[in-house]
Amino acid sequence: MTFKRRQPKANFKNFFKVIKKPSAKVPSALGSQQPKKKPRRGIYLLPNAFTTAALFCGFYAIVMGMDGFFEKATIAIFVAMVLDSLDGRVARLTHTQSEFGAQYDSLSDMVSFGAAPALVAYEWGLRGLGQWGWLAAFVYCACAALRLARFNTNIAVVDKRYFQGIPSPAAAGLVAGFIWAMTDFKVDATTLRWTIWVITLVAGFTMVSNVPFYSFKEINLKKSVPFAVPLVLVLAYVLIVSYPSIVLFSVFVLYCVSGYSIFLWRWRKGSPVSIVQTKVEAHDHEAEEH
Repeated sequence: MTFKRRQPKANFKNFFKVIKKPSAKVPSALGSQQPKKKPRRGIYLLPNAFTTAALFCGFYAIVMGMDGFFEKATIAIFVAMVLDSLDGRVARLTHTQSEFGAQYDSLSDMVSFGAAPALVAYEWGLRGLGQWGWLAAFVYCACAALRLARFNTNIAVVDKRYFQGIPSPAAAGLVAGFIWAMTDFKVDATTLRWTIWVITLVAGFTMVSNVPFYSFKEINLKKSVPFAVPLVLVLAYVLIVSYPSIVLFSVFVLYCVSGYSIFLWRWRKGSPVSIVQTKVEAHDHEAEEH
């Protein structure tokens, strides 16, 4: 008569085994749709270092403008543009986006592309116009603040392909580029007081307008391009290095003209866009109801 050995219910190998219980699925009215992730609240060093450098360039431009070194002041504003274009990209590449970084970037832009161009323009040519001069500088500064506030509140509802009004760095490029070019050509600022007055006001009011400006966010840098594109980039680098003030000012003038060209093209197609917002947006109505 043979007896079968009884198998143990548990052994040493299964002692440390973790048994996972199946998680109960909770039915949701939204189906498979998941809530969007909110920006983190942490403070990250790398992207904020670029933002701080851009803020320093804006402050440096103000100091140099007050001391009469207008070429250094305008160059500092353009360096701030480069740094401002890098901080967001660095944050996305390193997955360090945060609500703090977004707010800090807006405050840095207000100094570098709002206060700095207005004060440099005032010291360069608007001071001689008296009350009309400092009022133009204030209008530009206030429009930059309004532009940044509107961008932060409408970022989730506007068309990603176009900016609503000219971006503040491009507006600063118009003002600073003109001053830099005239300084390079040794033009007396007293003969161009009303010219810089007009440019300052046009740049300021265009920031708070509804004129669409292409955002270039649809350009895929990972996509292959024809051989002619690198040659064009080389030519562009040569032109910028040879005549930086003229080329950069011309680029921002063309960009400003492109926005109004898109506006006129849409108007001719029968779908006009109001230059200034006169009605409450639909999402604003929804926010008031809630």
